Amino acid sequence: MRKGTIIFNLTIALLVVSAAGAAAQDLYFGGYARNTTGVFLNTLDYSEVKNTFDFKAEYFGDTSAINAEVYLNQTGTNDIDAGVKELYMDIFFDSMDIRIGKQQIIWGKADGAFITDVVSPKDLSNFILPDFDEIRMGVTGVKADLFLDAVDFEVVWVPIFTPTVMPADIWAVSLPLNPIATVNPTELPNYSIDNSEACGKISYMGSAIDLELMGAYMWDDNPVPHMTCGPPQAAYNRLTMIGGSFSTDLAGLIIKGEGAYYKDKVFTELVGMAPAGLEKDYINYMVGLDYSIAGIMLGTQFLQEYIIDFSDTIMMHDEFKNTMTFVVAKSFLNETLMLQFFSYVGLDST
Repeated sequence: MRKGTIIFNLTIALLVVSAAGAAAQDLYFGGYARNTTGVFLNTLDYSEVKNTFDFKAEYFGDTSAINAEVYLNQTGTNDIDAGVKELYMDIFFDSMDIRIGKQQIIWGKADGAFITDVVSPKDLSNFILPDFDEIRMGVTGVKADLFLDAVDFEVVWVPIFTPTVMPADIWAVSLPLNPIATVNPTELPNYSIDNSEACGKISYMGSAIDLELMGAYMWDDNPVPHMTCGPPQAAYNRLTMIGGSFSTDLAGLIIKGEGAYYKDKVFTELVGMAPAGLEKDYINYMVGLDYSIAGIMLGTQFLQEYIIDFSDTIMMHDEFKNTMTFVVAKSFLNETLMLQFFSYVGLDST
């Protein structure tokens, strides 16, 4: 019997401030307030009600720009989370841009899935309820873009590792461990040149098709428990990713795809009643369609994950994982008000 939970996500976004500063073309202040409400369709219980306040300041000069964005989330009477989303400086040259500081870096074509989108770690504490731009966290590093006609070259260097924030509350997953086999706290990689991450992307934007090829030598943002002489130790692991994506327009129908091959990705396996790390190569890909009619955006995607040379000892993963997504979105009031329905549907029987 097919099992799963369909989640209804309603997001209302209202632009509350957008004003130019004293230097009309050089300084910008903006922001928004938004309420996000998540409801389980099978029980009609609220999964979360969250109010978000966002403020952005930007300065634009002839050869440089500065961007700062801060946020505040309120999810309960006294539950408030605030922080810096981005803080960076751009330097502009004739055919190259350089960005230095804390920044979000977005790769790939998939909606609600992170296949080649591996540079920015994710805040998965509430998983699908935040906007996808909020799930991505900023990384502190340097990004350089070289523009040559229809081809762009992008190089990213991240000297400071930032891990994914793991799921919590209703999204948390517990390992079925023996009570005595508790996992020690995870230690972050030491700050050093050897522990930095290097990523690159080549993009082509033509009249008929958009193409991207990308690669990364990076840390897996998700820790995996390993056996030690004592209690298991959760650790971050090195891996290599090679991937690509495309999109094309066929009479208003957007056809898109994305895929990645991960070399030496570490999964958790169960050895006796204790967890350990097991290296396997891994493939993740997506094909999807988007179409707009009467101002309503409709979209669907098929996603598959495949662990090469799968072992039955791997925990919480099957050899194949198949998922579909569906989205319906409509903007109002010059795109200051948005109504969106997004759902994940698992296609596997377990």
